[in-house]
Amino acid sequence: MTAIAGIARAGQTEQVSRMLDRLSHRGKHWCEIREAEETTFGVLGSRVQQADLKEFPKGIVRDQASAGHFAQAQARNGGFELRRDRLGVRPLYYGWTSDDAFCFASEVKGLLAVTRDVHEMPPGYSFDGVEMKKQAEGTLQPELNESVETIARELRKRLEASVAERARIGTGDVGSWLSGGLDSSVMVALARPHVSKLHTFAAGMAGAPDLEFARIAADFVGTEHHERVIQPEEMFASLGDVIYALESFDAWLIRSSVMNYLVAQTAADYVPAVFSGEGGDELFAGYDYLKSLDPASLPSELVDIVNRLHNTALQRVDRCSSAFGTVAHVGFLDDGVVDYALQIPASMKLRDGVEKWILRKAMEGTMPDSVLWRAKAKFWQGAGVEDFLAHHAEEQISDADFKKERTLPNGVQLNTKEELFYYRLFRERFGDFEDLSWMGRTKGSPVA
Repeated sequence: MTAIAGIARAGQTEQVSRMLDRLSHRGKHWCEIREAEETTFGVLGSRVQQADLKEFPKGIVRDQASAGHFAQAQARNGGFELRRDRLGVRPLYYGWTSDDAFCFASEVKGLLAVTRDVHEMPPGYSFDGVEMKKQAEGTLQPELNESVETIARELRKRLEASVAERARIGTGDVGSWLSGGLDSSVMVALARPHVSKLHTFAAGMAGAPDLEFARIAADFVGTEHHERVIQPEEMFASLGDVIYALESFDAWLIRSSVMNYLVAQTAADYVPAVFSGEGGDELFAGYDYLKSLDPASLPSELVDIVNRLHNTALQRVDRCSSAFGTVAHVGFLDDGVVDYALQIPASMKLRDGVEKWILRKAMEGTMPDSVLWRAKAKFWQGAGVEDFLAHHAEEQISDADFKKERTLPNGVQLNTKEELFYYRLFRERFGDFEDLSWMGRTKGSPVA
């Protein structure tokens, strides 16, 4: 993992050092602060990525997990030009200090060391502090006119190439988060041939279906499997740390992050990098609500939710892994896979009520049928989280409290008691914000 931070002013070493200190969880092995073009900026990271620093000129710092997934700052004319990959796999925020110096950091925590003026760098854009320019984005594509067999074969080929490239990055063992669902199992099946030992990691409450299906997938593929059974008290105790890592109080994001955070903690004891199956649902129509849409509108809806990943699901992947200094590779979001997946006809993604049908066809023979054809379950449901968190919040927030506190001073309206409970924990760690436009809210979140 890597973090970058900087201020568009010379002689700011102490301030940039403070920014990087707040990001030290992202890489504890080395740190370098530089001055160039009347700016001060720095980068820190792990041993795995130290060699990468030498590949860039002295005026550039980059947080890069793998090909195409990066956030970058380049010193230029007394300021910075910021760039972020088109889907926002790597995070980046910017703002201005009280004396009007342009600044940036990989996480909000780093930026808060010098300012409370926070803005998210949009995915696929460049920004020099004045002009925001679009460089790339996910867009509607013309549909392929090929047979199922041809499309399944090409999709499998592109996924294999994406995973193989990322499995070779860095040194040491690599692992994979494994929920036992289709998407994480795809990553595991495709990564296994490229490493001598593949570690897999699952977490859930006792009796959770995710644990059972993860065991089935791990046994079939032949991994070194690690299982963490979580007690409700451990889950509740972790909420403050999860929210601090996420920099969010979005209820659905936190629900899906609690087990992810805890399994990432376990994974960090064994490997410096893991695979995540994030992006599969968005590319291949994995969500239940998509089945109710007019098929003609499905392609545009998938583009929309792919482009929303940057400050919701991808934020979870990044923060849960980076909290423990590890790198998470999202093989589904390789440019070649994304470009091809967006061309696959909607009728091959949802077929006879089966979501992600073409992905399942592409992966036949690589995993047990019970996993390959397992119905989609939300991560917090499969891990056994949902009822416990909702009931816990209900116990903490009265009807009167919710009515009184639901609307924040800046006008943001909280959706549920659960979200108010999370907001209280968020405020304890970050304080109040006049502007929360930098924070993502999950599409379709429940309301009271």
